[in-house]
Amino acid sequence: MAEIQDILQKYWGHSAFRPLQEEIIHSVLDGKDTLALLPTGGGKSICFQVPALALPGICIVITPLIALMQDQVAQLNRRGIPATALFSGLRKRQIDILLDNCIYGNTKFLYVSPERLKTDLFIQRAKQMNISLLVIDEAHCISQWGHDFRPPYLEIADFRALIPSVPCIALTASANEEVKQEIQEKLQFKNASVFQKSFSRANLSYSVLYEADKEKKLCSMLQRVPGSSIVYVRNRRRTQEISDMLSKAGISSTFYHAGLPSEVRSARQKDWIEGKIECIVATNAFGMGIDKPDVRLVVHLDLPDTIEAYYQEAGRAGRDEKKAYAAILYEEKDILDLTAQWEKSFPTAETIKRTYQAVSNYLQVAEGSGELQSYDFDWMDLCKRFNLPSSQTYFALKTLEAEGLILLNEAFQNPSKIRFIVSSTELYDFQIRNEKFESFLKGLLRIYGGNLYTQFVSISEADFAHQIKIPPAEVERNLALLEKFELIEYDKQNGLPKLVFLTSRANIENLPIIWAEYLKKKERSKKKIDAMIHYVKHPEACRTLLITSYFGESLKTSCGVCDHCLQRKKEASGKNIPEGLEAERKLILTYLKNGPLSVQDLVECLRPLASAEALRIIQFSLELGEIHYNAADELAIGSA
Repeated sequence: MAEIQDILQKYWGHSAFRPLQEEIIHSVLDGKDTLALLPTGGGKSICFQVPALALPGICIVITPLIALMQDQVAQLNRRGIPATALFSGLRKRQIDILLDNCIYGNTKFLYVSPERLKTDLFIQRAKQMNISLLVIDEAHCISQWGHDFRPPYLEIADFRALIPSVPCIALTASANEEVKQEIQEKLQFKNASVFQKSFSRANLSYSVLYEADKEKKLCSMLQRVPGSSIVYVRNRRRTQEISDMLSKAGISSTFYHAGLPSEVRSARQKDWIEGKIECIVATNAFGMGIDKPDVRLVVHLDLPDTIEAYYQEAGRAGRDEKKAYAAILYEEKDILDLTAQWEKSFPTAETIKRTYQAVSNYLQVAEGSGELQSYDFDWMDLCKRFNLPSSQTYFALKTLEAEGLILLNEAFQNPSKIRFIVSSTELYDFQIRNEKFESFLKGLLRIYGGNLYTQFVSISEADFAHQIKIPPAEVERNLALLEKFELIEYDKQNGLPKLVFLTSRANIENLPIIWAEYLKKKERSKKKIDAMIHYVKHPEACRTLLITSYFGESLKTSCGVCDHCLQRKKEASGKNIPEGLEAERKLILTYLKNGPLSVQDLVECLRPLASAEALRIIQFSLELGEIHYNAADELAIGSA
């Protein structure tokens, strides 16, 4: 077995491990199931990559997103380590070659999604592999997503049964005591070791600001804090609106969400990572696995669902361990919206039963039949035919899937998408010359709006056909022609949405759902929402202490740099203004209004005041939060 220090030096060029890394690696090499909690930027990847390189055989890494797989595979390959990823979109021949290389070749790391572990092909090939280590990256997803829209996260233990002697390591940056226990339970840890680095980040200043005009405050913050930044919003439409607003204010900005073409997402991410764009406005689809150490500011314009999500996203600031800021801007409506979203995510038993009954009738499945049968399924058509509210029905279907009654294929989650690739002027010219498409194009714009010019918009061909009163086949034909004429890009749904009854159709009064467990799950989710609201609305507690306490860590010292700590300093210092120096304090603010200055230059500006007195009043202003050090180690106005 190769020495782990030699591996670290050879592939990463480091002579020493970070705190806890070596202990975690030895736990894995001792064959123990290991849970490692390290903050964002804490070097989680090395904790499994080094022991995997020390052991003979292949390491299988389960990770939630294709972008994460591709990024880590690219990083390993750049270091001369053979790694590959198995993800949707590969042809069968490509999959065969890839898996053969894992069995007979020198591939050291294979990245897969949890869904892949359930396929017969993968299971058969995995039995032929010399697997040395099983890794679950972003392990909080077991709790966060496993109960929600990716049940296979709860079934990883089934795959572990095939490789009972292989140790498992689960890694995450955020998990409270309940989630830590659930990760170990769902992965069926034996002889477990748990390692946890402090959740406190000394260089990261947390703030929560109640703002009636969030956009104005956002501009002010971005103008005061130079360097790279991320702004998180809840929906795709808002990413573009906020980015456009920032650009008009003279702030270098772009937007990012999962609905953009992959090449556009990659280009924008690359520009931001390389510093060509300072601010990226994004949904929570952005950031996981991205290695950018010099982010100075992360702002949330909409409230995250959980402290775990917030800690992960805010933690993308200051990974270089230099001063950085994480802020939430909110108003009372945001609290109400967060609670309303939670209520929708957990439909009532009555709604779930009504949806199950409607699905059964829609597909004409009799009681006691239908087990493992697959049906074409258009849920929007279901809603129209049975007069069901679309949002409630969607969440009810996802609940039925999470409870193991039905299975919805990938096409259900990935409807057809279109976007215009010409300007409005060019489109108008086309309509003038091709009158037969005029009403069709006007219908697209009326129903799906101007976003068609800037991003992919999801479309249901059947629903659109119903609204403009033409056959669905004609809608598909027209869209295909418009793509051929190079007016639109049409990403057609990959096959029809399918629904599989996993059990025989039940009587709605005897659905095989354990309602007591469902209510426990709902209550667990409510506690997470309440914890987020508690964090946001707490009037005085240190933000770092609130976060670390949530994760079960007991700190005795306040951070000294969050909004509440700075306010306490300001109040305390305000009672002891240095005698005779009030005029100089105001003078400092006057000088810095013209732009940042180094400490030496500011001391010079305050002459004939003695240097010691000048430094005393500068320190006083820092403690008040009236001035701060910027990324260039200059003094600037405001507390950022």
